[in-house]
Amino acid sequence: MSNNILEAKFFACKQSQELAEKIVAAYGTTLGNVITSTYSDGEYQPSFEESVRGRRVFLIGSTNPSADHLMELLLMLDAAKRASARHVTAVIPYYGWARQDRKDKSRVPIAAKLIAKMLETAGATRIVTMDLHAAQIQGFFEKPVDHLFASTIFLPYLESLNIENLTVASPDMGGSKRAYAYAKAMQSDVVICYKQREKANVISHMELIGDVTGKNVVLVDDMVDTAGTLTKAADLMIERGALSVRAVCTHPVLSGDAYNRLENSKLTELIVTDSIPLTQKCSKIRVVSCSELFADVLKSINEYKSISSKFVM
Repeated sequence: MSNNILEAKFFACKQSQELAEKIVAAYGTTLGNVITSTYSDGEYQPSFEESVRGRRVFLIGSTNPSADHLMELLLMLDAAKRASARHVTAVIPYYGWARQDRKDKSRVPIAAKLIAKMLETAGATRIVTMDLHAAQIQGFFEKPVDHLFASTIFLPYLESLNIENLTVASPDMGGSKRAYAYAKAMQSDVVICYKQREKANVISHMELIGDVTGKNVVLVDDMVDTAGTLTKAADLMIERGALSVRAVCTHPVLSGDAYNRLENSKLTELIVTDSIPLTQKCSKIRVVSCSELFADVLKSINEYKSISSKFVM
């Protein structure tokens, strides 16, 4: 091992334990030992049970609500910093609270910026994440951010399906850039859904821009929360003559009645990564692991090699 390359140590937050185990297995190592002590009032304290002094430390944990997940990562960052780790990388497969990336009305927070500052203050010297809800969130950090694209694992899966008469779709105007990138890679047409909301997670109206008659449609998005948009879009496209509709969404937030909506929807399948663990079973959900993607990137970071190929959407 070169003197310039540090021996890396990996630790997992509880919510990402299963994914972290897959990542370190693909990397060729094992997870470090963390013990969490919990007080009767719910306060908890993570403790590294091995030395990290002078090492490169990778802390793996998604920050999807509840806030306990974010708090655990912050505490572990602080512990690593105070234990004299040389580099502390926060590996955040799903960067939660990212939908609040701007002031869309008066007297509201910009949570994505606040959390960026919290992570840096806690001790993160680098951030590795995947498919941010808004790419400009990278600019909220003063530390290096490696923003990976799940398209590097989704596209090979979609190509293996050999879908004929393929059309790529975006469920809203904001995701049109992502849809065009997939369409370019798969040499297909693009259609866009235009939606209006009454309030968060409630759609009042949806319209389709483009023709899906006789097409097999692939909807692409960065996340699926209540699945209201996806299932409504699938219904609309089948009504407009689509032969089938499947969806590709990086982060399976899947809150509320999402699982039932998906099971009863006209979607052929929903393809997701394991950035967030599923809480229920659903016959229409197909999980494609992002563990090898993260393992490759973390190894390149530790060995000071280029990772630019992972940034190609």
